[in-house]
Amino acid sequence: MVPTPAFAPPWPTPLAHSPEGDPPCCSTPTKTSCRALQHLLARDRTDAATTLPRRSFLKLAGAGGLALGAFPHLAMAQATAAGPAASALKPTEQPSAFVQIAPNGEVTVTINRLEFGQGVQTALPMILAEELDADWNLVRSRLGSNEPAYADPRWGMHLTAGSTAIKHSFTQFRELGARPRHAPGRRGALEHGRGYPAHASRYGAGPGWPQVGLRRTGRGRHGFARAREGHAEGPQGFPPYRPPHPRLDARAKSSGRQDFGIDVRLPGQLTAVVARPPVFGARLASVDDSAARAVKGVKAVLRVPLDRGGEGVAVVADGYWPAKQGRDALKLQWDTSAVEKVDSERQLAQYRELAGRPGPRQFDADMAPLATAPRQLEAEFVFPYLAHAPMEPLNCTVQLFAGHAELWVGTQFPGIDSAAAARVLGLKPEQVKMHVQMAGGGFGRRAVSSSDYVVMACEIAKAARAAGLNAPVRTLWSREDDIRGGYYRPMHLHRTRIGFDERGKVLAWDHVIVGQSVTTGTVFESGQVKNGIDATATEGMRDPYPLPMRLTVHHPKLNVPVLWWRSVGSNHTAFVMETLIDEIARSTKQDPVAYRMQLWGDKHPRHRAALQLAVDKSRYGKQRLPAGRAWGVAVHESFETVVAYVVEASVQEGRAVLHRVTAGVHCNLAVNPRSVEAQVQGAAVMGLSMCLPGSAITLKDGVVEQSNFGDFTVARVTDMPAFDVHIVPSAEPPTGMGEPGLPPLAPAFANAIARLTGKPVRALPFKLA
Repeated sequence: MVPTPAFAPPWPTPLAHSPEGDPPCCSTPTKTSCRALQHLLARDRTDAATTLPRRSFLKLAGAGGLALGAFPHLAMAQATAAGPAASALKPTEQPSAFVQIAPNGEVTVTINRLEFGQGVQTALPMILAEELDADWNLVRSRLGSNEPAYADPRWGMHLTAGSTAIKHSFTQFRELGARPRHAPGRRGALEHGRGYPAHASRYGAGPGWPQVGLRRTGRGRHGFARAREGHAEGPQGFPPYRPPHPRLDARAKSSGRQDFGIDVRLPGQLTAVVARPPVFGARLASVDDSAARAVKGVKAVLRVPLDRGGEGVAVVADGYWPAKQGRDALKLQWDTSAVEKVDSERQLAQYRELAGRPGPRQFDADMAPLATAPRQLEAEFVFPYLAHAPMEPLNCTVQLFAGHAELWVGTQFPGIDSAAAARVLGLKPEQVKMHVQMAGGGFGRRAVSSSDYVVMACEIAKAARAAGLNAPVRTLWSREDDIRGGYYRPMHLHRTRIGFDERGKVLAWDHVIVGQSVTTGTVFESGQVKNGIDATATEGMRDPYPLPMRLTVHHPKLNVPVLWWRSVGSNHTAFVMETLIDEIARSTKQDPVAYRMQLWGDKHPRHRAALQLAVDKSRYGKQRLPAGRAWGVAVHESFETVVAYVVEASVQEGRAVLHRVTAGVHCNLAVNPRSVEAQVQGAAVMGLSMCLPGSAITLKDGVVEQSNFGDFTVARVTDMPAFDVHIVPSAEPPTGMGEPGLPPLAPAFANAIARLTGKPVRALPFKLA
């Protein structure tokens, strides 16, 4: 008999199989893993040669816990006729790299992503633990490293980016949890000698996953057993929801006990801070470090190379305060003659001139109807540079040994960063060990192809060792270093001319985008830059609306380092598209919700569902708002997730105020609804920050004018609206959630303000005067 596997899909119908025998959920990179899993789940062997008896298992586990790689039956180290050996599985498919079980039943799950607030250190263990039948109260998690096992299973590189953590590792972690549970032939430890019956499939037809548990056996050791519990009914006929799991890091973070990269403390550790040039890429003309060396606690003053050809001066001391005092005491002269000095006002004039030139086109359409269109709309939008400004400033701790090195850093790119460290240190990549640390935010700043802050830390550690300091060195950025350190969201200018009729039908849409490319010169250039156009700069344009659009793009090169910023291109394209769509609706006296629905017709069901959910839950158009308030609507898809906002806003003493945000979210299967809600709220607050006066990075003669939160605005608690987040029920495989909540917030807010003032908002941050 072939038992029905407990590893069953969370979507409603049985998996259809492709001609190759793989389920449709498998992209090419994961076909091997799914095929191996199918073999494993079909096993029902009882012979002693391939099955570990329960008594033997308990004795071995009791000796000190269970590292799955130590047991061939659990790690699939033996090839059988029923399935491949562990050696046939990729590193990302090996349970031994991801799961450890202690004698007391604690299950520790190692994740292959950076945790920096998005909740992945809870969501990925949830997926694995529920396949493993682990009691959530006994589940722990930790971050991985730069080892091959922890690469993204689809992209083959180590990264936490693009809202892909759950989307790319959902199937991977389900399989990792299922393999050890099924590998012993369903005898002994995993089910007390009984295979799971057909009706005991843990996944039903929808998003409700039954609670399961790891229980202790009567012998004081652990065995796996199903522990079903009652649950509330799910929505619209879906199976019952399970209670949302609390975040594994919630207690530590809320009590102040959580350690981040900045908190790393090693024996004898030193701290370094760096004086950087005021203009990007400038070089040192002269250095007087006598006063710095005289500061108590300062151990060394070192000249170090920086990215973009610049130089810096590192002050190494036995703590941050003496290092900072030493840096403040430096007397430096800089040579800026060979570098461009960008000025924001001149830059805007340059962009406006570029917008009038011919250029490469992302897509084309007939623009002849513009000349005769009954109605026309012309607009220009300006978006400034933005700093990422994570709450934990950048940091990296490096310890050098004979023939190898170890780094402690919160990085989104552990593979790229460790390879860069190896190059700087003259080591082989396998001689660099990366200890990924919890990070206090990132928003893209910890994912830099140049590995700027990691390379700088390695240069300092190398120079310190050459100066006789044989100690680990933590390089730490101040808030001012971070705000002025570059790698900003690019400044963009959009210019558009639209022709449409009295019913709002768009006849022609001529559009130009001017802004630096964020992927040129990075590992992603070959895949993203085509015909001179960076696809990330245009994502979110046109779709999902059926518009005859001609889109021209210019990517000027300037001496300002730029980088992807939360939601990448959508953080400016969504604002342009959703405010213009709203403006057409207003000018033709149509309801903005009805107008969008009419444009979509019977297409884009996820957009329709998300927007309708937000409309219904907000009671848009059904309840009277307080005097002085207006509704605002926007909807946008990014990273395969659709988020719609209905907001309430007002203008008070010349300032735009956001009162309430109702979100409709279509992210397919919500692995942990609490994390979805938190991500939407956090992204929306970041979107709100974009709207507030002072949320801009500007340059004067090449020097960044902002330095801290006193002159670079982020939303404060007094700016917070009320939030209501609602998720469209779905059983499809999950999509990204780290970024999609950001793009539609600003346009929804702007649309409400336009209704109140009668004037469209054309720039971020808002300028109402």
